[in-house]
Amino acid sequence: MYNHNKIEKKWQKYWKENDTFAFVDDHNKPKFYILDMFPYPSGKGIHVGHLKGYVPTDVISRYHRLNGYNVLHPMGWDAFGLPAEQYALDTNNHPNEFTQKNIEVFRKQLQSVGFDYDYKKEVDTTSPDFYKWTQWIFVQLYKHNLAEIQEIDVNWCEKLGTVLSNEEVLVDANGNRVSERGSHPVVKKPMKQWVLKIVDYADKLLEGLNDIDFPESIKLLQTNWIGKSEGVNLDFKVADQDLNLTVFTTRIDTIYAVSYLVISPEHPLVASLTKQEYKEAVEQYVSKAKLSSDLDRIAKVDKTGVFSGSYVINPFTKELIPVWISDYVLMSFATGIVMGAPAHDERDFAFASKYNLAIKSIIQTNQPLPYLNDGKHINSELINGLNIADSIAKLSAYIVENNLGKVTQNYKLRNWIFSRQRYWGEPFPVLFNEQNEIAIIEDLPVQLPDLDDFKPSGTGESPLANATEWLYVMIDNKKYRRETNTMPQWAGSSWYFLAYILKNRDGTYTPLNSAEAYDRFSRWMPVDLYIGGQEHAVLHLLYSRFWYQFLYDIKAVPNKEPFFKVINQGMILAANNEKMSKSKGNVINPDDLVQSHGADALRLYMVFMGPITATLPWNNDGIDGMRKWLDRVHRLYMNLNDLKVVDNVDQLDQEIIYAYHKLIHNYKKAMKEYALNIAISEMMVFINVMYKHKVVNYELLDNFLILLSCFSPHLAEELYSINHNTSVCLATFPSYDESKLQLDTVTIPIQINGKLKHTINVQRDLDQEQLLKLVLEDEVIKNIINNQPIKKQVVVINKIVNLVI
Repeated sequence: MYNHNKIEKKWQKYWKENDTFAFVDDHNKPKFYILDMFPYPSGKGIHVGHLKGYVPTDVISRYHRLNGYNVLHPMGWDAFGLPAEQYALDTNNHPNEFTQKNIEVFRKQLQSVGFDYDYKKEVDTTSPDFYKWTQWIFVQLYKHNLAEIQEIDVNWCEKLGTVLSNEEVLVDANGNRVSERGSHPVVKKPMKQWVLKIVDYADKLLEGLNDIDFPESIKLLQTNWIGKSEGVNLDFKVADQDLNLTVFTTRIDTIYAVSYLVISPEHPLVASLTKQEYKEAVEQYVSKAKLSSDLDRIAKVDKTGVFSGSYVINPFTKELIPVWISDYVLMSFATGIVMGAPAHDERDFAFASKYNLAIKSIIQTNQPLPYLNDGKHINSELINGLNIADSIAKLSAYIVENNLGKVTQNYKLRNWIFSRQRYWGEPFPVLFNEQNEIAIIEDLPVQLPDLDDFKPSGTGESPLANATEWLYVMIDNKKYRRETNTMPQWAGSSWYFLAYILKNRDGTYTPLNSAEAYDRFSRWMPVDLYIGGQEHAVLHLLYSRFWYQFLYDIKAVPNKEPFFKVINQGMILAANNEKMSKSKGNVINPDDLVQSHGADALRLYMVFMGPITATLPWNNDGIDGMRKWLDRVHRLYMNLNDLKVVDNVDQLDQEIIYAYHKLIHNYKKAMKEYALNIAISEMMVFINVMYKHKVVNYELLDNFLILLSCFSPHLAEELYSINHNTSVCLATFPSYDESKLQLDTVTIPIQINGKLKHTINVQRDLDQEQLLKLVLEDEVIKNIINNQPIKKQVVVINKIVNLVI
C-alpha cells in the first residue's frame, strides 16, 4: 500500500510552488469555461455533498486541459447573507471575522482534495472590490426603471428581524408559516421595499430557454415559475357606483356562464364595495385571510368567501352579478379579481355549489358539470356554434373594438423583493434627502461599516440605522440619509460568473463597464458547463439569467444567456438512504477520508458510484474498493522488473494493443457524454489486461497515467515522474487508431442443441463455410458430436455457431 499522505502533500506543494494551474488567457487555444456553483462558507466546512459536484467538474476541467483547451475553472465564496449573519449572532462572532476564517478552512479542504483551481482568481462576494460591481449593476437597473421602492405586503420574521422571500417561507406540520432558516414564525406585514422588476423580463426569460442546454426538468420548473398566461382584461361596471372592476381571464368564451365575481381580500376596492350590513363579516374575513400564505390559500380544498353586498353588470348579458370576496383569489396575480363560471371550472363550481350561486352551462355536453373540455357553445349570443379557440378569438377582438377591455398577458412570476433588514449584505448605493427624494451614489463602492452591534432592530429597520457616523452624509451643505437596508444573498451570485473573468491574478478587477471587460466576455461567455444542485434550479438560475439579459440589453455583455449547459448533480445519502444531517450524526467528513484512504481514492469513488445526476447512498466498501484498485495500479508500476518490457508497441500482444486503443476511444466517448464512471471502468479493464499478459510498454504506461490524472492526479503525478521531469498535467492527451479498435481474432462460442459447450479463437471475418469447417475439425466438438448426424447448423459470422444433433 503506497503512502497516500506523503505523495498527495508532495504534489499539492509542487502545484502551488510551480503555479501549475495558473490561468493564462491563451487565444491560440479554444476556450472552455467550466463552473461550480460556489459555496456559502459555513462553519461546518465542506462535506461529501459538495464533492458530488466539485469532483466531476475537476475531472472534466483536467480532461479539457490535456486536450488543448484554455480552461477557466475557478472557485469563490458566496459569503454575504442571512445564514452567515445568523450564525454570527448564534456564536457571538462578527460575520466578517468568522467568514474569513471559514474561507481559509474551505480553501484548505479543497486543496487537500487536489482541485485544479487558480486561487488567485477566486472571488469573495463580501470584498468591496467585488460588491462595487454588484452595486454598479443595481445602479444601472435603477437608471433603466427596473428598480424601485414599493409598499407591499411582505413576509416578516420577527425573530430573524427581516423580510423573507416567498421561497424562504415554509409551512410546518401544524400549518403555521415559518422561516426556512430556524423555523421561526412568519407574518404578513406592509413595508416599503426595493423591488427589481424581473416580470419585465418574463418573456425574454421564457424565450431564452430555447437557446440553452438545460435539463428539461429545469426548463419546466422555470416555465411554470414564470407562469405566463394570455387572456383579456374585461371591465365590469359596479351597479350603483361610478366604478369599474377589471377582471383578467384566459377563458373569455365563458362570459355568458358568469354568475359572480370574486375579489381578493387584499384588493384596495374591498372597502368601497362592501355595503354597511356586510361590513363586520367582511372585515373579519379579510383579517383572517391575511394570516395565510398565498401557497396555503391556493392549496386549500375548502374554498371560503363572504358577500360584499355589491353587484356588477355583465357587459355582454347586462345581468346583475354579485361580487364576493374570497381568499382563493390572490392580489399578487393579474388584477386580483376573477369571474366565476362554475359550469366550466372546478374551483368555481365548488364555490358556487357551497354558496348556492347560479350554474349556467354554455358548452353543449351530455356529461356532468363542471365540463372542462372543448365543444360547441350554446346560450352565448355572439359565439353560438363555435369551439373554445374560435370563441376566444372572436370575443377578444370584439372587446378591443368596443373598448370593453384589452388583450393582455399575465405571469405567476412576481417582482423580486430585493431588500433585507439585516447588516451582513451589500449596502445600497442610495441616499435620501430631507424630502425623501432618491439620489444615487456613483462613487462606488459604498462600503459596509464595521458594527459591533449588528443584532436586528426589531423595528423593521436594519442595524445600519444605528451607524450614525455612516448613516448621514452632507453634500453641498445638504443633509442626506443612506439607505439602511442591504441586498439579499442572491445579489452577488447573480453575476459572480462574470467576476471570475474580470479578476486579475494581482487581486484587482478589470472594470465591468470597460472595453477590455467586453472583450473578455466575448472570449469567455457563455459558461460552457455549469454544475450545481437541483435546489438552485429556479431562483438562482432565474435571477442570474435576468441580470445577464439586462447587461446584454445595456451592451455590457455580448450574448443573451450566461450558461450554455447546466447539469444538476445528485445528492449523497447516508448508507440507509436517509438524507445526511448533523443532527442525525450521519454526515461524512471528507477530511477523514483524505486521511484514511487518500484524496485520489475519494475522488475516484465520488464519480465511480454513479452518474453525476444520480442520488446515491454512501458505501464504505466502495471507497475501500477504489483504494485497492489504486494500490493495484501502483504495484504494476513499481514491479516493472518482474514484467517483460517491450520497446516497440507493434510487438505487443494483439489483445494489449486492442485494449489500449479501446480504452482511449471509450474514455473520450464517456467524457464527451459526462459518463465519468464509465471512463473509470475502462481504465480498470485495461489494467486487468496488463496484469494478464505481464508484458508492458513505457509509452502505453505513460499514456495510461495521463488518463488516470484526471481522476487521481496525485498518484498519476508520482508514477509519471519516474520517467518525466514535467507534470502530467502538462501532457497531451493520447490518440487512438481507429483501425486498432478490432482484434484480428475473435472468440466464437459453440453451442450444441442450444447449450454452450466450447469456444474457439478464429480469424475475424471468416465466411460461414470457413467458420463451420474449423468448428467441425475441432477435437472437442468432434468428441461431443461423436459421429452423430447434424440436423441443422446456425452460423453467425464473428458471433456464434449453434449445431443441432
